[in-house]
Amino acid sequence: MIHVIHIAKSADGTPIVFERRGAGPVVVVVAGAGNDRHGDEPLVAELTAEFSVVTYDRRGRGDSGDTAPYAVEREIEDLAAVVAALGEPAIVHGISSGGALALLAAAAGVPMARLSVFEPPYRGESEEVPEGYAEEMRELVAADRWDDAVALFMMSAVGAPEEAVAEAKETPVWAELRSFAPTLVYDAFVMRDAKVPGELTSIATPVLVVNSNGSTDWLKTAALVTAKVIPGALQVGLDGEFHSVAPERLAPELSAFYRDPR
Repeated sequence: MIHVIHIAKSADGTPIVFERRGAGPVVVVVAGAGNDRHGDEPLVAELTAEFSVVTYDRRGRGDSGDTAPYAVEREIEDLAAVVAALGEPAIVHGISSGGALALLAAAAGVPMARLSVFEPPYRGESEEVPEGYAEEMRELVAADRWDDAVALFMMSAVGAPEEAVAEAKETPVWAELRSFAPTLVYDAFVMRDAKVPGELTSIATPVLVVNSNGSTDWLKTAALVTAKVIPGALQVGLDGEFHSVAPERLAPELSAFYRDPR
């Protein structure tokens, strides 16, 4: 399949690289932490059977630019620029913290025909992210302590125990995560205090919130709370593993929602 590479200029002039493949209604995929536009290929492959799928490098990742200073508003403008560059109505699918970003974009008025999100990692009252987490992440990256930043991300944002972090350091995945350390800071600011944002009540776009039945209780609860806050939102739990559902199971659920005429 031919991949056509494009560049959208964000409001502050930052180049945002995206690619489009397939035919049919347009679906823009917003990647989560530790991923660029190539990180969700299995799901993209499933969706391209029915849709024209657009993946993009969020700022600071892959081939996109990274104009300082960072602000979540700039990332919302990046998504808006990609959607505008397409020149036609777009469905948006956000994954993990990319889902949280997509929800903020919808609340800010970025036009979307429909929006689906997979497990935006919001926390309940009993699942607190340490106070000052985002600032600590920024300080670690600024001091070139990228390994420490990744470890903090895994323990504070993902909820992994120290022994799991130690095991991860011995795998190839660690080097890849380490390369994304600067943008793990960005995801920390997207998530704020990791509580479901109040402004999501203003979303008028039809929304589907998906979770894996194999995820931790706090992620499943987050999906329920997120859907409850958004007017008219739908929520579905699918069989899967921790923070993942097999693409061949997830894609048909997304397709049914995207094609629902209601």
